[in-house]
Formats: sequence, C-alpha cells, structure tokens
Amino acid sequence: MVTIRAVDVARVDDRPLWVEISGDEVWWDEPRPHEGGRRCVVRRTAGGAIEDVLPQGWNARNRVMEYGGRSWRAHEGRLVFTDWADGRIHLCAPGGEPVPLTPEGPARYADLVVRGDEVWCVREQGGPRSADRDIVVVPLDGSPLRGVVASHRFLMNPRVSPDGRTLAYIGWNHPDMPWDATELCVAPVAGGPHRVLLSGASTCQAEWRDDESLYVVTDPTGWWNIHLVGLDGTTCDLTPVPLEFGDATWKIGGTFFAVTGGRIAAVYGTADERRLGVLDRPLPNGSGGAAIRDVGGGYTFWAPTLSAQGSHVVGVAASPHRPYEVVRVDLDTGRHEVLSPGKPVPGDAELPTPEAVTVDGVHAHVYAPPGGGPAPYVLFVHGGPTGSAAPVLDLEIAYFTSRGIGVAEVNYGGSTGYGRAYRERLRHNWGVVDVRDCETVARWLLRTGRAEKVAIRGGSAGGWTSMAALVHSDVFCGAVSHYGISDPERWAAQTHDLESHYLDGLIGPLPETRDRYLDRSPERHAARASGPALLLHGLEDKVVDPAESERFAAALARHGHRWAYLTFEGEQHGWRREDTIVRALEAELAFYGIVFGFPTPEVPPLTLHNGEAH
Repeated sequence: MVTIRAVDVARVDDRPLWVEISGDEVWWDEPRPHEGGRRCVVRRTAGGAIEDVLPQGWNARNRVMEYGGRSWRAHEGRLVFTDWADGRIHLCAPGGEPVPLTPEGPARYADLVVRGDEVWCVREQGGPRSADRDIVVVPLDGSPLRGVVASHRFLMNPRVSPDGRTLAYIGWNHPDMPWDATELCVAPVAGGPHRVLLSGASTCQAEWRDDESLYVVTDPTGWWNIHLVGLDGTTCDLTPVPLEFGDATWKIGGTFFAVTGGRIAAVYGTADERRLGVLDRPLPNGSGGAAIRDVGGGYTFWAPTLSAQGSHVVGVAASPHRPYEVVRVDLDTGRHEVLSPGKPVPGDAELPTPEAVTVDGVHAHVYAPPGGGPAPYVLFVHGGPTGSAAPVLDLEIAYFTSRGIGVAEVNYGGSTGYGRAYRERLRHNWGVVDVRDCETVARWLLRTGRAEKVAIRGGSAGGWTSMAALVHSDVFCGAVSHYGISDPERWAAQTHDLESHYLDGLIGPLPETRDRYLDRSPERHAARASGPALLLHGLEDKVVDPAESERFAAALARHGHRWAYLTFEGEQHGWRREDTIVRALEAELAFYGIVFGFPTPEVPPLTLHNGEAH
C-alpha cells in the first residue's frame, strides 16, 4: 500500500472553479498552492498547448460577500479578471501586463459577464457588515463605469436579453440566504423600475431563451429544477423529477446549465452522484417534462461550472478514482476529451472507494481503510452548513485511509443535494440535528464492528459541529476544528454581511432565542468535552475570527481538558498555500496518533496542552 504524503495532497486537491469556451480555445482557472495559493487562469490553444494567461504575482480571486464569485472571463483572446490584492477589474492580453478598468478604492467586483465591449457585474462597496451592492457596467475601453440596478441587499446573475433591452438578475434581502428565498427580476437596460418574475423560492441561475423568456433553476417544488419562465409570469417545470439541477450559492456566478443551439446541458442528481445531461428539446413532452439524455460518461460528479458552444460543452468532473479534470464533451457523439494536464495520483488499488449508506435517514459516504476488520474512524463534517460532501477522489481522505484510518463523510440534515425538505431539517436546529446525525453514523460504525474508536473533524461550520459533538455527545474520542465557530452568539454579532442573519434560520432570531445559543455553544460547555481538541485557524480569516478557536482552547484549558491550537499567517477562510496544507494535515495525523494510540514518526510531534493557561 502506497503511503500518501501531505505534499501530495497539497498539489492534487482542489479544482478549477470556472471554465469557458472562447472561440477555438478553452480557458479555466487552477489553484497554485506552490505559488502562495493564487488562482491562475490558463488556456488550451487550438493546437493543444496549455499556457498561463495570468502573469506571476496576480491572483484571479475576489472577496465579494467574502466567499467571492466569478472572477474572470475570456474575451477575444484577452482576459478580464478581478485581482485579489486590489479588488479591481483588470484587462490582460496573454504575455502582457494587466491594465485596470475600474478606479482605485475599496470597491470589489464579481460575477463577471462580458457582453460586446462591456463587462456586466456585481459591485460591492462598504464595510464587512454594512456593504451596498449594485449591478454595474464596466466599458473595456477604460471609460467610466455606470450603475444600472441597486434593488436588493444581495445581487447576482446579471444577464442582458438578446435584443439588449432587458436585464435579468437575481436578488435577495436579509434575513434570507439564497437557498431560502430569492427574487428573479427584470429591469429595462435604459433605466426604470425593476419587476419581480419569481419570488418565494430559491433561484440560483437564469439564462435568456429569447427576448421574452428565460431558462431558470428554481425550487418551488422542493427540488432545484429547470423551468421556462416568461416575462408575462408564466412558468413551466421542464425537469419535474426529484433531482437537483442547482445547489447552494456560496460563490456567485455558478453555471449549473449552459444553453447552446437550442439545447441545454446541465449538471443534475443528488449529493451521492451528480451527472451531466442534455435536454435536446427543452420543451415539455407528453409526460410533463423534457427528456434528459445522460452524457456524463464515467464521471460521478460534475461541478457547477459549464460552458457550451456549438455541439460541445466543457465542464469540470471527477470520480472516486479520478481527480477533478477539465473535460470537453461532444453532445452529438458523447465523446469525452480531458483537456487539463494529468495529476500524479496513486493507482486505483491504492485509493479508497466510497460506499454510500443511509443510516436512520442520515446520508453518508464511508471510506474503509485496507485490511478489513475494526479500525479507527474519523467523521468528516462538511462546511456551510448548507453544503454537501461529494464522493469523489480526495487525497486528504486517502492520506488517512492509507495509514489505516477509516473516514466517513456525513451529509447530515441540512445538507444540499437531497431536496429542500432534507435541507430544512436543520432549520432552528443547528447544533442539534447535525450533531445527532453525526452521532448516529458514529454509533452505527461502532455497532457494526467497522470502527473501534471514532473522532470527528470539520472546517468552518463543520468545525462548529465537530466542537459541538465533542461537548454534547460522549461517542467521540477527539475533535479537529479547522477555522470553526465556537460561540454562535458572538459570531452572529461579528461576522460579515452575507451571514449576519444566517443564524436566524439555523438557530433563531436574537434576542428572543438567546437561550438556544447559550445551550448549544461549544465554548460554554467545554467542561463536558469527551476528548481532546486540535484547533487550526488562519490569522486573516474574515468569515470566522481566530478568536473563536482561541476562546475554545481557553475554555478547554480552564476545565483541565487537553488541546492544541495552531495558527497560520497569510491564510484566510480555508487553506490555499502548500506549506499550510502540509503543516495542517501532518498536525492532524499526529493528533489522531495520540487519540487512537499509534505512533506517527513520519510527521512532526504535536503537543497537547493539559489544562495550561492559554
């Protein structure tokens, strides 16, 4: 069995966020952990050569709504992008230096769409908790930008009709999150009041079919399906099946479907498998919906980024034994072509294969280590909490299974991919349902003889669940939290604008439900911890302040529990630098060596403090 190194994980994990067909070229972005964690935009030429378009020192990211959004577009052989350092939009020709298109200042831009000689996008201005947003037009010739619409607190998906007269977009306001309720709106490009076409449901993408109608992903039925929506308010569900054609909008600008030549290519499925399909005739058939033809091939998960032109669609896909790849599909023949360079991954025999299980209504993916028999297990808890874990190749999981540690990813109640009803199981029950569902899977692993001990780990909201499970359940022998929340009341008062009312739905509005916040706070109940904790946090995190980890460590110390706390300079909410990924993963392995009781001589030792002052 090959033992996977932490540096292997750093160089293979992650994926392109956006792809685009531009003439006879295909462009995409890719993470560069070995270049300080920047995202570089590359292109594959008609001849098959792959070239960097974005010069060294530039980073195609933005922090609109803190999680960012669509950060670049290709236009006539040039790159339009937002740079992480200054937040401005720049124009860059391959081999040239970027030229700014937007003025200096605190404004940030995202969800870029190029139409003719203009960029339509979302602009964000203001502080982290009081930002204003509008849709603006940025001329490519450097002329002053102009504002178009400022109707909602949050905006995304600017799309101009084929005749250039009407703008369609999606907006929402506090206290809703975009997976709760949004509004699909239209407004005259020449100016004037907006009009709401859809409200109440969650709409995550809209594209013009013609000047009078749009294809829209929305969920009035409880599933994100593709609808045909007319400007006269008529709607028709084209995919009336209990499958998801959309997902939670954490980064604005996702493309769950793409339209080409009268056809719709779309990603769809559940959190257990997300396929690529095509609606050749996107109109209702006799059975009530358009027929979906599967063209996903051997890939089991297609990411929400598609670009289509002619008979081809390009997307990003993976499977349990294949990393995320940029793939071009011929919609006529079904032929697949991998466009991105190969990654150094172990052979199939060296990788774990996920087993999808449902335990008392809780969905999970189990990755057993080699050898059979009882083994130590770690529950992986995804972030969000409105998100999900996909059963695809993840060298972070393989890093542990190659060392005899089993992994179970839990898609607890509240996860996306199983319809709105499953998603809303977490409503007012964050810190209860997620903890209980993780405990359900952990006890099943123990009861069936798969696990001998179980620990839990997660990042962001997954870090919260891991800490909450440690103090509100006795089944876990230890917990690892990557940039997690330890006290929800304090976090709600300090966090950024997008999530400043998120807990209204997850726990309840303040101050009316303050007792729930106090009852569920891991920090306030640290005395009950069933094992030690490893806490890791980036010092530039604007989503979850590092104080959340610091205070949980201090609370554990006050009550005589063991803990370790590691910080990372230059990291935000998530790990992007190679040295950070390596250090965090090796520290986590050392932690499991302590709680599971096996030696880890290949990684630096980790010291667990035992009630010492923090």
